[in-house]
Amino acid sequence: MDRRFNTTGICIPHLHYMVDITNKLKKIEAMVKKGDYFVINRPRQYGKTTTMYMLEQALKDEYLVLNISFEGLGDKVFESESDFSAVFLKVLAKAAKYQDKEMSDFILQLISGINNFELLSESITELIEKSEKEVILLIDEVDKSSNNQLFLSFLGILRNKFLLKQQGKDKTFHSVILAGVYDIKNLKLKIRQDDEKKYNSPWNIAVKFDVDMSFNSAEIATMLKDYCEDKNIQMNISKISENIYFYTNGYPFLVSRICEIIDESQLEWNKDSISKAVKELLQENNTLFDDLVKNVENNNELREYIFDLIINGSEKTFNIDNPIISLGIVFGYFKNVNGRVNISNRIFQERLYNYFSSKLENKTDMSNYNFRDNFIIDNKLDFEKILLRFQQFIKEQYSSIDSKFIEREGRLLFLSFIKPIINGVGFDFKEVQISEEKRLDIVVTYLSNKYLVELKIWRGIEYHKKGLKQLKDYLDIQGLDKGYLVVYNFNKDKEYKEEKIEYEGKEIFAVYV
Repeated sequence: MDRRFNTTGICIPHLHYMVDITNKLKKIEAMVKKGDYFVINRPRQYGKTTTMYMLEQALKDEYLVLNISFEGLGDKVFESESDFSAVFLKVLAKAAKYQDKEMSDFILQLISGINNFELLSESITELIEKSEKEVILLIDEVDKSSNNQLFLSFLGILRNKFLLKQQGKDKTFHSVILAGVYDIKNLKLKIRQDDEKKYNSPWNIAVKFDVDMSFNSAEIATMLKDYCEDKNIQMNISKISENIYFYTNGYPFLVSRICEIIDESQLEWNKDSISKAVKELLQENNTLFDDLVKNVENNNELREYIFDLIINGSEKTFNIDNPIISLGIVFGYFKNVNGRVNISNRIFQERLYNYFSSKLENKTDMSNYNFRDNFIIDNKLDFEKILLRFQQFIKEQYSSIDSKFIEREGRLLFLSFIKPIINGVGFDFKEVQISEEKRLDIVVTYLSNKYLVELKIWRGIEYHKKGLKQLKDYLDIQGLDKGYLVVYNFNKDKEYKEEKIEYEGKEIFAVYV
């Protein structure tokens, strides 16, 4: 069977093209061998389930590995200690079946008569004593039930057995690995009403898990190398890997999905094809993006924080104790860059721009101003005309009483204005420049043509001069001789004007709104 790129379910080496995660697995194996208990908490579609599977394959010769998942068990399982204990042992028996049939049958025999956690604890001890190998327990999707008191009590049982094992007073799993989005190790737990230790952390025995599960460009290259060998093709693996990393920052699902789109669409493996794949990815619905929109929609503080970060260009100090930042890290939306909060990758950043633009489009009708065919000449964008039309739109549709709205939404208005003009053919990539001017640079590609437009707020002539220098430098980086500038001026005596500026060999067309 031909291998393919996979973005659904577990990746299997002989079926799918996979990044070589050997070094990551070795670090996790070392933790297991030491008998550590830990939590692999990473965002959705970050390779947790595949990692658990690969870990099982690496360990099963030396250990009895019981790899289970709480996904799909249903809520009824957690209604009583009796129900949970029986289902838990059944799932363990199923996991043991293909490694040790005799052990699987033994676990099934333990189910009879077990109706509370005390008896379940004794059954775990019997299981450990029966096994000829040390036993490893892996539980995937563990946070599906982490808000359930009974499940937390179960964690408390595992914790107590671990502590007693250290004292030589009990036998239990050699290592326990829990995997999920949320880090459950600090949840509080009431084990019994009459217990003097009423509140405790059921997983404070967990050691820190700091293995980087994202893919760097060199790791992405290992997957592309396998692909080239299988398909007997050549590509600049290093450059392609770096370009994929540029957009994804190594987010596993995004890396695989870009490759999947290029392969299925039979595109050439080059920079242009990656841009096309990114554009297609941004236009599709998938579970990851559905979660992104849902999480932003359902949390006003998170939504306003992200808006201020990527639209207003506000500088945010990274502090993991800030609940909003912590939540953004859990979801995989934020990263720490030199002590500042950034959106974790350019794909998420673009999707968030699209989300905020869609909210604005519901309130603002631009259709009389941004009809696409008015701005296309010989397959090129008439960018000066676009800016002048946008200036007219602001002047006619928003009066001075809307200045606060424009200050907050002005840059988003431009992004929404240009989107239908380039939609389907072009691609716009935004970069917030954290500076005194709070610039937002947009690189627009349309077919083989590239345009750089900078959006900034007027903060006086001195800042304006600094901005021209920064724009010139960015034009150099992009290899362009001409740039465009939209200046938002909120002074009462402002003038809607345009000007052409010659600056150190660069031509800059500017409009003021």
